[in-house]
Amino acid sequence: MAQLPILEFPDTRLRTKAAPVDAARLASPEFQRLIDDMFETMYAAPGIGLAATQVDAHHRFMVIDVSEGKDQPLVFVNPEIGARQGQQVYQEGCLSIPGVFADVTRADTVSVRYLDREGREQELTTDGLLAVCIQHEIDHLDGKLFIDYLSPLKREMVRKKLAKQRKHAA
Repeated sequence: MAQLPILEFPDTRLRTKAAPVDAARLASPEFQRLIDDMFETMYAAPGIGLAATQVDAHHRFMVIDVSEGKDQPLVFVNPEIGARQGQQVYQEGCLSIPGVFADVTRADTVSVRYLDREGREQELTTDGLLAVCIQHEIDHLDGKLFIDYLSPLKREMVRKKLAKQRKHAA
């Protein structure tokens, strides 16, 4: 396994819409290794979710583990949200936008259909943190970032903050 570089805002590759994963790709050893590498990258960051787009692999899948012990890894291939219920406001952060957190309103409960790592069809209805994480990562697969939910002024403040962080790190 290997840690992968995570793209950071404002990298335009984060705006790429991910392509669906076909059965042959999903079954390939290279793709399975990419899944493992994404988990290693996510855990090391540390994070609770990582979409393929964030590591410059523009395939429609994501890895998530919101468990306390980091022992409940989930793989969502070609995820689609079918139903949304309620609303919740959650302070989100993102591995592609380090050090930035903001309140985002999302559905409280979601039902998502997807393929698991072995290519089996699954359906999950969930709420709370897992529901937020699923919506956040699917947004990545659609080329959308959580800061897109913020006002233009707040987005510009985020851009400036990240530019300043990069300047001081150099």
